[in-house]
Amino acid sequence: MYPKHRKALLHRHVLSRSFSYAKQRGVGLPATIFLIVIIALIVLALSDINKKSGLGFGQDFYSMKAFYAAESGAQVALNRVFVGAQSCSNALADIDFDDSAVNPGLDQCDTVLNCRQDIVEGITYYTFNSIATCGTGFEQAQRSIEVRARSE
Repeated sequence: MYPKHRKALLHRHVLSRSFSYAKQRGVGLPATIFLIVIIALIVLALSDINKKSGLGFGQDFYSMKAFYAAESGAQVALNRVFVGAQSCSNALADIDFDDSAVNPGLDQCDTVLNCRQDIVEGITYYTFNSIATCGTGFEQAQRSIEVRARSE
């Protein structure tokens, strides 16, 4: 009796196993497709972040260049008036850093210089304004620096 009973149990166990496998057939494919879609969305999000990061880097880069070009322009204007004995007026020559190969760090930068002179109680005060523009398109940046100096 024991062997027959065992045979019946084994047969029932095999049938229940195959029945449970039949119920699970096809679950792997939807799960795989779901994972592929999720991974694709993550890759797209990372590429978008990378693109925006690259654009932000370009804007920061040209912003720094514009700041240094404006600062250099103010120093050149101070030098032209105090050392070069040029008159303080809006006719100070503008600077195009692309013209010379001496300043490759400030390529694609132009600087506009302005000067104003005020005399108060016999003391001459100079106001220099330097406006620099660097880059083109979305990466274009403009910075201005105002410097005050006096001459007794």
